[in-house]
Amino acid sequence: MKNLLLIAYLDLKESIRANWFIVYSIVFGGLIALFFIAGITESQVMGFSGLSRLLLMYIQVTIVILPIFILVTTVRSISGDRDSHILEYMLSFPISLKQYYWGKVFGRFITVFLPVFMAMFFAIIYGTFKGASVPWEIFFLYTGLLFAMSSAFLGIAFFVSSIVKSSEMALGISFFVWIFLLAFIDIALISLMMQQRLNTELIIGIAMINPMEIFRVAAISLFDPQLTVMGPVAFYILDMMSQRLFVLISVLYPVLLGVLFAFMGFRIFSKKDLV
Repeated sequence: MKNLLLIAYLDLKESIRANWFIVYSIVFGGLIALFFIAGITESQVMGFSGLSRLLLMYIQVTIVILPIFILVTTVRSISGDRDSHILEYMLSFPISLKQYYWGKVFGRFITVFLPVFMAMFFAIIYGTFKGASVPWEIFFLYTGLLFAMSSAFLGIAFFVSSIVKSSEMALGISFFVWIFLLAFIDIALISLMMQQRLNTELIIGIAMINPMEIFRVAAISLFDPQLTVMGPVAFYILDMMSQRLFVLISVLYPVLLGVLFAFMGFRIFSKKDLV
């Protein structure tokens, strides 16, 4: 356990010194600052105002930016160490493969989750200082969704990093995964439904497998429990389960998906040639 925490600390320290972490923190912190400067908390759209309006905007941006940041910055975690021969050097010490792998996972999770959470937390603190009403329930639920989304794509990134040896190949695969989940799956499902006349419920069910899609719907449901902005799709989702149950599943499913991919990555990492 001591070695695992040491690897996590070293990865955390290395990530903080890296340029990508500075950019990563500036992007999300800058978004919050930009929202305040633009006066979003003083506007009202569809009944949302104050910090609720700010969190709504923050959610929409995070859905797109967070996954690609996690994939690009994490997918080279193991493959990059292999390319630079750091992996061979680290394993020359009395450190097991399990301690190295999971130490990297825990250390990298802190670096990808903390800036996103702290940007939102400082927005709440600043809003409170300005006298705005704080939507605590939405804040805690959104924290859970951020945790789940970070877990899912961190697991996917470590899985990809374990199966490839080249950092360039890892980056290419990460971009493909992001684009596929962001756009291609929706386009493909719509085309399939139109051509094959498949059951609408089946198409919606397949779409919900996408962690980005379930995150988007859950985020909308925090502000619009009836999902009125989604049209007929809302009736299918709300007929199957309550809004609270759907949000719970939206948190648990990405976490389990990320853990599954992380474990598969570890199995591959521990059985293939390491250098």
